[in-house]
Order: sequence, then C-alpha cells, then structure tokens
Amino acid sequence: MQLNFKEIFTAFMVLFAVIDIIGNIPIIIDLRKKVGHIQSEKASIIAGVIMVVFLFLGKSILNLIGIDVNSFAVAGAFILFFIALEMILGITLYKQEENNAMTASIFPLAFPLIAGPGSLTTLLSLRAEFRVENIIIAIILNVAFIFIVLKTSAKIERFLGLNGINIIRKIFGVILLAIAVKLFAQNIKVLFN
Repeated sequence: MQLNFKEIFTAFMVLFAVIDIIGNIPIIIDLRKKVGHIQSEKASIIAGVIMVVFLFLGKSILNLIGIDVNSFAVAGAFILFFIALEMILGITLYKQEENNAMTASIFPLAFPLIAGPGSLTTLLSLRAEFRVENIIIAIILNVAFIFIVLKTSAKIERFLGLNGINIIRKIFGVILLAIAVKLFAQNIKVLFN
C-alpha cells in the first residue's frame, strides 16, 4: 500500500468539485422541505459505498449490461439537466412517490446527486492515473465532508435566509445546467465518432 498525499489531495479536490456538495445545498434544503427529514448518515454511507463499488466494478458492470461509460454519462447529464431546471424555474419535475425520508436519502440524494454520473465517470478516469488506495481515502474524506454539510444544512439555511437560498439556488441551477450540458456534449461527441 503506497499512500501518496499529493494523489490523495488531487483526487479529493477533483471529486469535491464534481460532487459539488456546497452547490447542492439548495437542492438538499429543497428535498428536506419536500420529505421533512434527510437521513444524513444513510445518504453519506450509501453514496460512499456506491463510489467505492463503482471504483472497482464500474467498467465491468457497464460492459456486462452493454453500456459504455459515455452512454452512462449522457444518461446522467439528462438527470442533472432536469434537476437544474427545477432549481432555475422553481417547478417540480421529480415527484416523490411516498413522502419518505428514507427514499429521498437514497434517491435522488445519494444517487444521482452525490454519487452521480459525474463522480462515477470521474472515478473511472482517476483510476487510470492514481493508485486505488489513494482514491479510496479521497472518497472517504469527501463522504465525511458531505455528512457534515447534510447534518448542518438547516443551520446553513438559517444563516443564508430565504432570499439567500433562492439566489444561490438559481445560480447553482445555472451552474448545474452548464455541467449537464458539458457532460452531455463531451460524451455525445464520443458516441457519434
């Protein structure tokens, strides 16, 4: 086992940027309003497990069901696109079947918001460059940070106030929309070549 702090830090920062938990605070607050309560521990652990499993089995799983990484990323781009539209336009596209905190903690929070196509495809590209143990530590550090943000989202909401949340929500909606478009554009090119 070779721990390399530069690799850990780089992998952490790349994942942190892609997961964008700070940018997702308005979505988290919105979800909490819809379902009443979010299970921070469950959402963090499930997201972490999905990422670690995907790190080892991602390519194999996708190959097994005949999906390439690019198609997976395009599908994920659509999900991000619709979440972004909800944020910008203030509409509800995602209907919660039951107002159930357990379901919301897993979908859409743990997947696809935290362990989404962006972070999963990023993991596959990190794996090509870095050692697995360094990536796992980077995942664990991100999961710890995600847990803290989920746990304190109510305090963050009080600090920012309703107008602050709405402004941040619209801004990050546009950013999320741009990420979705970029993810779509990069991967659709590869699919058509």
